[in-house]
Amino acid sequence: MDISGKDIRGILEIAVKENASDIFIVAGLPVTWRANGKIHHIDGEKLMPARTESYVQEIYALAGERSMERLQKYGDDDFSFAVGGLSRFRVNAYKQRGSLSAVVRVITFDLPDPEDIDIPSRIIEFGKLSKGLVLVTGPAGSGKSTTLACIVNEINNTQEKHIITLEDPIEYLHRHNRSIVSQREINLDTESYVTALRASLRQSPDVILLGEMRDYETIEVAMTAAETGHLVISTLHTIGAANTIDRIIDVFPANQQRQIAVQLSMVLQAVVSQQLVPDTEEKLVPAFEIMTVNPAIRNMIRDNKVPQIDGILYSSSKPEMISMDSSLLRLYREKRITAQTAAAYATNPDMLSKKL
Repeated sequence: MDISGKDIRGILEIAVKENASDIFIVAGLPVTWRANGKIHHIDGEKLMPARTESYVQEIYALAGERSMERLQKYGDDDFSFAVGGLSRFRVNAYKQRGSLSAVVRVITFDLPDPEDIDIPSRIIEFGKLSKGLVLVTGPAGSGKSTTLACIVNEINNTQEKHIITLEDPIEYLHRHNRSIVSQREINLDTESYVTALRASLRQSPDVILLGEMRDYETIEVAMTAAETGHLVISTLHTIGAANTIDRIIDVFPANQQRQIAVQLSMVLQAVVSQQLVPDTEEKLVPAFEIMTVNPAIRNMIRDNKVPQIDGILYSSSKPEMISMDSSLLRLYREKRITAQTAAAYATNPDMLSKKL
């Protein structure tokens, strides 16, 4: 595929047509993109630093002539922009060995139907909760933002609520439907997650979508918001419900951990973990672990018996309690993934191998 002579818009158009998820503009390589989890080097010359800088400048121009001051001063910058009739894009521009580079994530304008992308209805139904904390976890690029956006979209279409989203940067745009949706971008509309979160409590919210729980200060305010009658939906880069709970508690100083465990046991409503795994057609399919918090799990969190949660997930056959390995086993039995793929992404490969 020849992209010589194409400006950045032309490259974005081809990438969207080829169903690329990420576009890499890095000196020393030709323009590269990721599609269905695989890296493709596009035919063309290796990019020189002057060319990557030119591409990055064009990206900033497309983003409403955004200032490059932050990139030049701090060495990286996060933002998003839309190209009419094409798509939305999330950008991380950064300095790399003295030259400017960028990774561009492609985000479709229209939110996909959860059924079409295999998100179980059980996950979407968490939007019906009136209060508490719902966490969607998984590694970077596993589709957490899409899952969150689908939950918010369902609330917006079916309930009369005030939804506040705090994102860095904003990915999916939500139009006001039955709900009022206020979308705030960190660094553009507000200083930080914690500042925006504190302010949101004075903005009469029913639902708060928090792009990421980055530090203990943000987690503390999020749990207080969940405790005071708001539904808080957020993400963490963890895999597995037990790991997620441990991560939240461990973020806090040792003398606060007991109190945080008690508070978390009261506010946590559900933890969803997701991974994107390669299927037999060389595409990506999601696998989900779902833990809906019941009285037994609340007691385990409060009494510091978090490792026992995995046992409950493994032994359950209910739709509100599904382990990651059960999800992978189902995909294997449906002949959508291979046994090797299931074992490679399993939480407990030895146990899953016996079932396979």
